[in-house]
Amino acid sequence: MASLRDIRKRIASVKNTQKITNAMKMVAAAKLRRAEEAIKAARPFSDKMREVLTSLAARVNPSAHPWLEARPVQKALLVLITADRGLCGAFNASLNRRAEAFAKEMAAKGIQVDLVTVGRKGNDYFRRRPVSIAEKFTNVMNNISFELAGEILTAVSSRFAAGEYQEVYILYNSFRTAVTQIITLRKLLPVAPEEEGTRRREYLYEPSEEDLLSGILPRYVQVQFFAGLLDSVASEHGARMTAMEAATTNAEEMIHKLTLKLNRLRQESITTELMEIVGGAEALKG
Repeated sequence: MASLRDIRKRIASVKNTQKITNAMKMVAAAKLRRAEEAIKAARPFSDKMREVLTSLAARVNPSAHPWLEARPVQKALLVLITADRGLCGAFNASLNRRAEAFAKEMAAKGIQVDLVTVGRKGNDYFRRRPVSIAEKFTNVMNNISFELAGEILTAVSSRFAAGEYQEVYILYNSFRTAVTQIITLRKLLPVAPEEEGTRRREYLYEPSEEDLLSGILPRYVQVQFFAGLLDSVASEHGARMTAMEAATTNAEEMIHKLTLKLNRLRQESITTELMEIVGGAEALKG
């Protein structure tokens, strides 16, 4: 049975842990505010650009640009965006499981899936599993930039253009609120046209379709990568804030239970000592 000293040490240890988790929660909350502002500023442009490009893809001949042309699929590339650090609940584990499930779904269709891992947690998970990692970007999530999105695009587009892969997907957590992040899987290449039935208008192009697409398609894909990175960063901070808040609450409950146990043992100890004193007094009287 634990002694009073052991329980006091345990309470002190849990209180120290509680201070750490509470501090981490406050840091994550501060970072979340900045990340949330960034994604809210970038999302309208990203969404509108996607709308324009899918509409444009429906109007032009797919042969006008290699990034529009659908080809028989034998291999696909998945860009998996995770965090570089843990302590954010199921944030990384959920993404890794979804990526693994996607690879199995595609394998059932006879399509091999390779990965481009952005974030250390995804790379650590899949380097021990039978999924090939074509490229990796680790320890980058604290310094997200449009240039990083360009590096990812270069690594991906060169392999797609060479015909090594016939489809490119991106998988990340889309930020909604601090407690709600939605796992999002989206096909980036080839650029899919808008759905049938949408009202379309015909346009005249200046310069030519080829020149226009050559300029706008790389920028579109880079913007989608950048938006995915921003979404993932905001989601990570939200998940970490929620996880640390839960850990702080759990520590408070544990301290309460340990304090009750400590008080109970102290009362038992005092009662035992009183009984011994009374017993000794009775013995002396006898």
